[in-house]
Amino acid sequence: MALGNLASRVLVAVVAAPLLLLAFYQQSHVPTFCLVYAAALLAMWELFGMMLDDRRDRIASMIFGGLAVAAYYWIHPAALPDRLPWSRLGDSRHLVLVLAVIGPGLYYLFRFGDLASVSRRMAATTFGIVYAGVLLIMAAELKRDVGGTQGGHMILFVLIVVWLGDTGAYFAGRFLGKAKLYEAVSPKKTWAGAFGGLAGSLAGALLMKAFFLDVLSWVDVVLITVPGAALAQMGDLAESLIKRSTGVKDSGAILPGHGGILDRIDAVLYFAPWVYVYVQARAFVDAL
Repeated sequence: MALGNLASRVLVAVVAAPLLLLAFYQQSHVPTFCLVYAAALLAMWELFGMMLDDRRDRIASMIFGGLAVAAYYWIHPAALPDRLPWSRLGDSRHLVLVLAVIGPGLYYLFRFGDLASVSRRMAATTFGIVYAGVLLIMAAELKRDVGGTQGGHMILFVLIVVWLGDTGAYFAGRFLGKAKLYEAVSPKKTWAGAFGGLAGSLAGALLMKAFFLDVLSWVDVVLITVPGAALAQMGDLAESLIKRSTGVKDSGAILPGHGGILDRIDAVLYFAPWVYVYVQARAFVDAL
């Protein structure tokens, strides 16, 4: 890694970390939503930029995506105060299907453009909304549904596991890596890097549990992290597959030294939903 690139990464981390912590540890879940929602919008824009050639298609996809992600988060019993009429709808997030599937279907029906590519563009729109939008906003749901300081700890747990996993993979791959992990998709990744990433993720998870996480047991942390860290690495590979198939090196250039937003959150897109589902499943079992 070039010194300039490393310096850029450090500068981004120094600026971003206080903003993230400030949002995560507010009592309200709204600042966290705003931060994650902004990241989701940027990630969708980068993804549509790779997969959709027509700017009009990208703008339409962003409109449907922005509405669908907001609906997925806010039309939920835990999102709004009980006194608001909307809260009486309960969990009506099937509206997301309308915005993410039917909306693009109607748009392309009446503005199909190049007929030969319309099925690919329609699929790219719906995939992008779910992949870069809905999956990411599930990280914000951890803050909302767990609540308070522990909610902040949970979303920080997701980021620490992913970031230390990336760090462990980088150093293990650089100094120990020879055997390629999946050369057709990501030529630089090695098996040593994969195991180093798992070790880094587990170390980060155990440290979070030791100092912060009261809502999870030690067993919970291991059961979340071991399969979840492997899933996070597959999320990284999945984004690499998209970039290679579209001939793109980085998803964007918004973060100096890091590439695009999508390049930084690709593992989070797979890990955060796993954590959210696990926490919800555990709460259901505890309530029995």
